[in-house]
Amino acid sequence: MAKGRKNGLYDGISEELSALMRTGWADTERHDLEPAEQAPYAARRREALSARFPGERLVIPSGNLKVRSNDDTYPFRPYTGYVHMTGDQARDCALVLEPRADGGHDAALYVLPRDGRDTDEFWIGYTAELWMGRRRSLAESERVLGLPCRDVRTLTEDLTAGADVPTRIVRGIDPALEAAVTTDEDRDDDLEEVLSDLRLVKDEWELGEMRKAVDSTVRGFDDAIRELSKAIATSERWIEGTFYRRARLEGNHVGYGTIAAAGEHATIMHWTSNDGPVRPGELLLLDAGVETHSLYTADVTRTLPISGTFTEVQRTVYDAVYEAQQAGLDAVKPGAAYRDFHVASQRYLAEKLVEWGFIEGPADRAYELGLQRRFTMAGTGHMLGLDVHDCAHARNEEYVDGVLEPGMVLTVEPGLYFQPDDLTVPEEWRGIGVRIEDDLVVTADGHENLSAGLPRTADEVEAWMARTAG
Repeated sequence: MAKGRKNGLYDGISEELSALMRTGWADTERHDLEPAEQAPYAARRREALSARFPGERLVIPSGNLKVRSNDDTYPFRPYTGYVHMTGDQARDCALVLEPRADGGHDAALYVLPRDGRDTDEFWIGYTAELWMGRRRSLAESERVLGLPCRDVRTLTEDLTAGADVPTRIVRGIDPALEAAVTTDEDRDDDLEEVLSDLRLVKDEWELGEMRKAVDSTVRGFDDAIRELSKAIATSERWIEGTFYRRARLEGNHVGYGTIAAAGEHATIMHWTSNDGPVRPGELLLLDAGVETHSLYTADVTRTLPISGTFTEVQRTVYDAVYEAQQAGLDAVKPGAAYRDFHVASQRYLAEKLVEWGFIEGPADRAYELGLQRRFTMAGTGHMLGLDVHDCAHARNEEYVDGVLEPGMVLTVEPGLYFQPDDLTVPEEWRGIGVRIEDDLVVTADGHENLSAGLPRTADEVEAWMARTAG
C-alpha cells in the first residue's frame, strides 16, 4: 500500500487499483511531429555559445516549479537562457554542452520523459503526467528540437562521472543540479553574462516573434479603450482583465504584470495592484505587453485621457513627454551609443522642468546633477526580447556602454511623474503621470517602430479614443 499525502481522503493504493491503472492504455507516441521553426536558429546560438568556452562543459537548466501556496504552483516559466538556446519550455530540464578535443561541443538536452504506464508514477501526485498533462517522449523531443535528448534522471550521474571536466552552470535556476556539480561561482557568472550578450542582437526568426507580440499588444490596447466605460463602472481591474484576455487568446500570457494605473496611480512606476477607480477627467497609464507562445514579449505604454480629451495641464505634460520621446527615437540608429536615446530624452525633460520652474537651471547643470530625476524617475528604455528587461546580465561594455547594432530591440519610454504629495509643483499638476513607450528594432539605416500602429500625439490619441470608444 502506497502512503497517501497528509490529510488526503485516501490512505493508500490497493494492489488491485495499482494493477488496474497500469492496463488498458493506448500507444500515443506521435510520429507526425516536424522540427520546430526555431530549431536551426537555436542550433546557431549554441554554436556561438560553444565558441566562447572551448574545453569547458556548460550546464544550462530550465528550472523547476515554484510553490504559490501549499501544493499549488505558479505557472512554469523556464529560464530565458535555456529557452534561447533550445526553443524548449519544459520544466526540470537542462542543456549540456560537452567539450570535444577540437574545441567545439556536443550538445544534449536532458529532459523529463513521459511517465511509463508500468508504474504508478504517471497518476500519483500533482506533478504526475495524468495530473499535469502529457509530456513529449524523448524521441518526440529530439524530432522537434533537433538535438539528442536524454532522461534528465541520469544527469547527475553523468555529470559526476565527468567530474574532472571544467564545468560552468547557470546558478539560481536549479539548486539540486547546482549541488551535483563542482564549479567556480565567479566563472559561472561569466556564463550567464555571455548568454545575455548573445541575445542582444535578434535573429530573423526572433524579430518575427517580436512583431507578433507587438501586433497582439496593439489589439489589446484597442480592446482596453473599447471597454473603458466598463472600467469606469468598476475599476482598473477591468482594464487589466481585458488586456489579459487578448494576451491569452493570441499568445502565451502577458509578458509582465500589466500596469493599469488611473489617476494618481499613474505616478507609481510599477503599479500592478490595479484596484483603483477609473474616473473621467483623470488619466489612465496603460503599460502592457503580450507574450507570444515562444515567450517573446512586447512592452508598450500609452497614457489616455479617460474622458476622451486632455485638460490643459494634462496636455502640457503629455506634449513634453511626446517631444522627449521623439528626441529619443531620433537617436536610435546603428553606430549610435546605446545611451544616446536616454540622454536626448532626459535633456529635453530637464529643459522643460527648468522652463516650468520646477528645478533650478540652467538646464545643462540640472541634467548633469540629475535633478530631473525627481520627476522622470527611471531610465528611458531597455533591451527587449524573451525578458521584458532582456539581456539584463550582459556585460556593461556590450549593453549600456555599448553601441547600437542592426537587430537590437529596445524600448524608448520617457515619462513625467508628479506625485500627489509633491509640494514643489502647483496643485493642479499633482497626481499626473505620463509615459509613452514604443518598441524599436535597430535597422541598417535607422530604426523601425514596431508599435507605430498605436497613436502617439495628443491629437491622435484623442481621435483614437473617439473612434474606438465611441
